[in-house]
Amino acid sequence: MTSIRFSGVKTRFGDVVATDIDHLEIDSGEIVCFVGPSGCGKTTALRTVAGLLSHDEGDVYFGDRLVNDLPPERRNAAMVFQNYALFPHMTVFDNVAFGLTVRKKPPDEIADKVRSVLDLVQLPDVGERYPNQLSGGQQQRIAVARALATEPDILLFDEPLSNLDAKLREYMRFELRQLLENLKITTVYVTHDQTEAMVIGDRLIVMNAGRILQDAPPSQVYHRPADRFVADFIGTVSIVEGRVAEAADADGLVRLRTSDGLSFWGNGVGVGPGEAAVACIRPEAIQFAPGSERDARNRFEAVIEVATDLGEVREIHLTVGSWKLRSRVPASMALEAGERTEIEILAERCTVVRP
Repeated sequence: MTSIRFSGVKTRFGDVVATDIDHLEIDSGEIVCFVGPSGCGKTTALRTVAGLLSHDEGDVYFGDRLVNDLPPERRNAAMVFQNYALFPHMTVFDNVAFGLTVRKKPPDEIADKVRSVLDLVQLPDVGERYPNQLSGGQQQRIAVARALATEPDILLFDEPLSNLDAKLREYMRFELRQLLENLKITTVYVTHDQTEAMVIGDRLIVMNAGRILQDAPPSQVYHRPADRFVADFIGTVSIVEGRVAEAADADGLVRLRTSDGLSFWGNGVGVGPGEAAVACIRPEAIQFAPGSERDARNRFEAVIEVATDLGEVREIHLTVGSWKLRSRVPASMALEAGERTEIEILAERCTVVRP
């Protein structure tokens, strides 16, 4: 297995800095997802690892080996592309065997390896079919099998599930996560789909404008976003603007004074008294009809503006003063538009960060 390290890596396209990564380490066997909006630099970073793009400054290492000038074919990294890139005129067997054939491996060794990786992706009986005879999910698995056949040190994925329909995509996230966990190959996975990244990655690298904004496990990125952009990009969030009025207490909570004079408590991340800040409120942090026995810091009277039935849950849009909040409740909870209700926003589940 091989680790990956970026040191001062910059890639430019004309006057545009596509990536500006001061330092990044990916451990051997780790699954790391680069996630962010279109144009954030995640695919450029992936192609830099693959050797398909030359960077302008800095160094990229595989383990202790500097690979700046190493061509793609000598990096022992295999990529699974967005469109699968299967050869339509070749059978599945020949597609999977392609990399081994180019390397002039013996026919018996090729046959054994192809059978092995087709078993691994749970498609042992499709070797004689052609790509157009497979479903989208099966084609995606064959693309993975072809990448695995060459026994790479590093696996690279460029939005491999984006061509699948929503239901199949949701299923394949978990299938792919389980496969990668079992393989224990260093994996770099690029996607703009936040849910996909949280399911598949051991760590998320959230990028914007070529820079890394946060590098942390999925749960930390969700519950403790580094800034407003990360909070807004990963998951559903309501944003309340204000200024820090009170420093962190023993529980790490700070008090935010909002523009309409209300106070809000949440976990402070890199903010101090007097600084402009925003509260990031996840839907599950909002509790309706809280019990009176709890000494809550964030209790407010709210007005329900919209209550939409989504089947298992209802999505609730509500206001507290000038705040616009979103929550979800069980479908059985009788909340309707126009109602006034008391809510509690759980301070320990909210984050106060720089705007």
